[in-house]
Amino acid sequence: MKQIITGLLIASISFFTISCLQEDTNKVRVAINTGPDELIWDEIIHVAKMTEGLDVEVVAYNNYIQPNEALQKKEVDANAFQSIPYLELQMQEHNYKFNIASKTFLFPLAAYSKKISDINELKEGALIAISNDANIRGRALLLLEKENLITLKDGVGFLARPKDILYNPKSLQFIEVDTPQLADKLNDPSISMAIINNNFSSQAGLLATRDGLILENKNSPYANVIVTRVDNMNDEKIQKLISVLHSKSIELKVKEVYKGDAIKAW
Repeated sequence: MKQIITGLLIASISFFTISCLQEDTNKVRVAINTGPDELIWDEIIHVAKMTEGLDVEVVAYNNYIQPNEALQKKEVDANAFQSIPYLELQMQEHNYKFNIASKTFLFPLAAYSKKISDINELKEGALIAISNDANIRGRALLLLEKENLITLKDGVGFLARPKDILYNPKSLQFIEVDTPQLADKLNDPSISMAIINNNFSSQAGLLATRDGLILENKNSPYANVIVTRVDNMNDEKIQKLISVLHSKSIELKVKEVYKGDAIKAW
């Protein structure tokens, strides 16, 4: 009798262990930011369960610090909220051992104007409004360089300033303002163009893909990414999550939520 009870206990423990392992294999916790992305992740949760048998649990934070801290502490398996330049800066500052699992979507920075309707109409000496935020300012100058309107010094990286412009064939002038004021600067008669990030252009009723004179493309380093730790970068559940994120269903959901103003970056 004792042997039978012992055998049953061992079997129960074995079954419980296997069940826990299966649950762990099929469950992934992801840190994101609060906001419109939560609507997209509701769809990801549904699609992941239906197509991959994957249980996705989302933890939403209202800042840009906690998602990386949570990943570092192994409170989540991945996060999805940041661009590559921001990630690289955080890894350098905090010595995070992270890995880019995949690109997701780009929310493009674009140049807007009420004075011209084509970038080729930009006149010599035109005044351009850009953000005084170091990251967004650098991003704006990289966009202008991509369009061959300026050339930056080698090695300036993502934090370029107007003083880092090496070649400026149209002698473009720049005014730096607080980011939330950029859209208002379009009404300033002295300003030919303003380069505005997605958060504030959308608030002004502007869409990069519809109204932008120039905008970032999917090759931009500012695409958002799925990030894991190095120690779980090859987990099967991460690969399943990426497969869901790249699915047509999610692409359509992102298009619906962001009204077409998001570009798939993979």
